[in-house]
Amino acid sequence: MQAPELLQELVVVFGVAVVVVLALSRLRLPTIAGLIAAGALIGPSGLGWVRDTWRLEALAELGVALLLFGIGLEFSLERLRRLWKVLTLGGGLQVVLTLVAVVTVATALGFSPRKGVFLGFLVALSSTAIVLRALGERQETDAPHGRLIVGALIFQDLCVVPMMLAIPLLAGQEVGAASIAWVLARAALLVVATLVLGRVAVPPLLKAVAGTRRRELFLLAVLGLGAGVAWLSSLAGLSLALGAFMAGVALADSDYGYQALADMLPLRETFASLFFISIGMLFDVRVVGEHPLLVAGLLVGVLVGKSVLGGVGALVMRFPPRVAVLAGVGLAQIGEFSFVLANAGLQVGLLSAQERDLFVCMSVLTMAATPVALSFAPRLAAGVAHLRPLEALFGAHGPHRLEPEHEELSQHFIVAGLGTAGRMVVRALRASNLPHVVIELDPHVVAEARRRGEVMYYGDITSPEILERAGIHRARALVLLISDPEGSQRAVSAARRLSPDVPILVKVPRLRDIGDLHERGASDIVAGEFETALEAVTRVLHAGGVAEEAMNALLAGLRHEGVPEHGPVSGPRRMLGTMGGLRRGTATTCSHLEQLRYDVLPRTSGCEACLALHLRWHNLRMCLTCGHVGCCDASFGRHAMKHFEATGHPLMRSFEPGEHWGWCYVDALEIDPRPPPPPPMEPAPPSLHVS
Repeated sequence: MQAPELLQELVVVFGVAVVVVLALSRLRLPTIAGLIAAGALIGPSGLGWVRDTWRLEALAELGVALLLFGIGLEFSLERLRRLWKVLTLGGGLQVVLTLVAVVTVATALGFSPRKGVFLGFLVALSSTAIVLRALGERQETDAPHGRLIVGALIFQDLCVVPMMLAIPLLAGQEVGAASIAWVLARAALLVVATLVLGRVAVPPLLKAVAGTRRRELFLLAVLGLGAGVAWLSSLAGLSLALGAFMAGVALADSDYGYQALADMLPLRETFASLFFISIGMLFDVRVVGEHPLLVAGLLVGVLVGKSVLGGVGALVMRFPPRVAVLAGVGLAQIGEFSFVLANAGLQVGLLSAQERDLFVCMSVLTMAATPVALSFAPRLAAGVAHLRPLEALFGAHGPHRLEPEHEELSQHFIVAGLGTAGRMVVRALRASNLPHVVIELDPHVVAEARRRGEVMYYGDITSPEILERAGIHRARALVLLISDPEGSQRAVSAARRLSPDVPILVKVPRLRDIGDLHERGASDIVAGEFETALEAVTRVLHAGGVAEEAMNALLAGLRHEGVPEHGPVSGPRRMLGTMGGLRRGTATTCSHLEQLRYDVLPRTSGCEACLALHLRWHNLRMCLTCGHVGCCDASFGRHAMKHFEATGHPLMRSFEPGEHWGWCYVDALEIDPRPPPPPPMEPAPPSLHVS
């Protein structure tokens, strides 16, 4: 490989990527589809600016590995544990249903059953890189359909190894049972070893590296760990990308996972863009010219078929039709690992060269269509009423199934969504003895919360029926804390139609959604980016000694002006009057109070991990078991929560001056960490005076 030629190709690729991303960002269109189209344009079958695509294949594979490494950093073992049921059932149903459907269609068309199974392997896999990138851009990874999609994608990636092992068997070759067992054992051993080392060896190693206070050394250590596990995974028969994902999961459980994610984010985004362009270069326009109807038929058949099968799998798991539609559309494309299987099938004679080229062309088109399909999926999901026969058939929870016990509540709060913000709001309402109804769309979250004794109800807050049964006409306020921007907009519209005067508070991750929510009737909007900026301004003004009245006036002006391109962030602040009764500091009891120790001393005066990495924090929390000091959830590192996830120590207290409240992570309850007052002293007996 000659360096000047590679550099020339990289200049072309990155130059085109900059132009495409800039143009599509201004048009507010999905960038992934544009990058794939750009790759097809400059590739061998397009303008031919890049002819030897093999030069970029290694870098593109590195891009996939970095992308999944970064995704793994966002998935701790605790989060994977919560996704386990969705991962196994959701992913298993999707793969099995797709295999059965493809084998049935293939045999009906005259293919052998063995080739039908192989074609089922190719179609069953979806694109982890493209879907997770698209969900991340839309900030829907933590939405119910996002969690279902992520679980299915992880399961599919784990299926690549047995699928690769089955290809020689499908081709009629002799493969020893011992060799298959050895490959599976190596893969299982690598997974277990990676997760164990992530718990035992990685934290002290990164602590020692962070102690040098050299960020370049920290980045090298993180990349070295990721590359090492990815290389070992390739030796064990797994893909580089899956190994990188496991390395990220192992790092995520340490106190340094968020800093690792921040340091490698630029590398991940750069090489991921290269991967999307390289996918587009695989597209051969001549195949479309020779077989236009066949390509179009396969494209429509795969997209529609996989969407339906993925949706049916979600319905079987008792997800509502709206989530089923969104999840089915998200899993409708062909995955990048299918190209690896297709090449393996070509080598053993399961595919001809013409069939492989046709499959690759159709697969690239499904990938390019995915971001566009995801943007239109909410409109398709709006017609969920037509899917109620399917809902009844599979026993799925529908939006009309909300229990009616609270129909007579009045002046209550309706809280939708039980994420981090939802749990905090519910805790405050419960501590303040304010009546409330909690609505959640994920049945597994509802079941888990009910096991903890929380009052939870299942339903889709975008449904007018749910709002009516929750008492929207008599409610004191509607609090929307769901991770679905489009769903929030529909919920605001439905609530405003049913109750024109009810105050509506909405949490949004994206500033660009503010205008639509105001138009639909939101009373107050909490935008994460904007509130963080205001908090930073507040702290700066406090440090500068600005008077309280002047600071409040300045903050009010900033809030009114809002962000230039989005306008005012907050609406007519009606929520301030309705929620003024919330108070903080009302302590409750939890099942872990027997572990509360009053003699624990802080190990440091600041967040241990942030001090080592030269990072700032918002507020500090101290573990009441070991004295570990970490930063709060509003801080970038979230090291107090990471410490709980790594150690299981349930109790902590605020380490801020003048604050005397504590928290139980397991029971999600506030506690009073102060020692009980001493018993009153008995009065001394009267003195006896002897005269």
